Amino acid sequence: MTLSSAMTSRDLRSMRDGVARRAYCLELGIEEYGKVLELQKKLNHARWNRTIPDTILLLEHHPCLTVGRKGGFDHILACDRILEREGIKVYETDRGGDITYHGPGQLVCYPILDLNGYGCDVHLYARRMEEALIRTLETFGIQAGRKADYPGVWAGDAKIGAEGIGVRHWVTMHGVSLNVCPNLRHFSFIVPCGISKLGVTSMEELLGRPIEMALVKRELRGQLSRILTLTLIDISLEKAMETAGGMNVPYE
Repeated sequence: MTLSSAMTSRDLRSMRDGVARRAYCLELGIEEYGKVLELQKKLNHARWNRTIPDTILLLEHHPCLTVGRKGGFDHILACDRILEREGIKVYETDRGGDITYHGPGQLVCYPILDLNGYGCDVHLYARRMEEALIRTLETFGIQAGRKADYPGVWAGDAKIGAEGIGVRHWVTMHGVSLNVCPNLRHFSFIVPCGISKLGVTSMEELLGRPIEMALVKRELRGQLSRILTLTLIDISLEKAMETAGGMNVPYE
């Protein structure tokens, strides 16, 4: 099965159109998934109410499995005892897709974007997010792309970047993840994204050397700025929540 082409000429033209918009960039450390899910919901609600601009979260997670709207509990291969021993929690979430793994060494990007500013086109938005991962990998010497009939970003027959998007009132949440240097053994505890016949890889495995997360984060941030036509402004969690109206923003 061959990798599909990166993006259409129309998509690339649309990426170049328009003036850069100011957006927040919130860089966190290694965070518990449930905590960040609640944060996304609050920011999503605040963006819908236009109390914050578009906002991008960059972070890592403590080891966990997340199950999307397509399900995937039957794709957990390890028993509860093994998951507990490995410190892996399981969460059910409202993003698209099946089951996936998050953990330290995997860079996660959660954009909170009002798609009214991006043509209200969820499929184009998904391609743009994939493109950001593809271009980031290219700068490190890794050739990656899309694979027909399979979501995410692939290096040959191994997935290196996953994608699971949620949209509420045309405001996005959830997003993409890039395997920089995670514990790949943890992926053996599941059928990743419900795809049993293809593998999973990482930048570290492909390049055969340690990869500094900070460098990958900086490159992905730059690619997102260019592809989404954003001027990213660093903001602290406290300032973001103050702008959003506090931690008690309701979400239904």
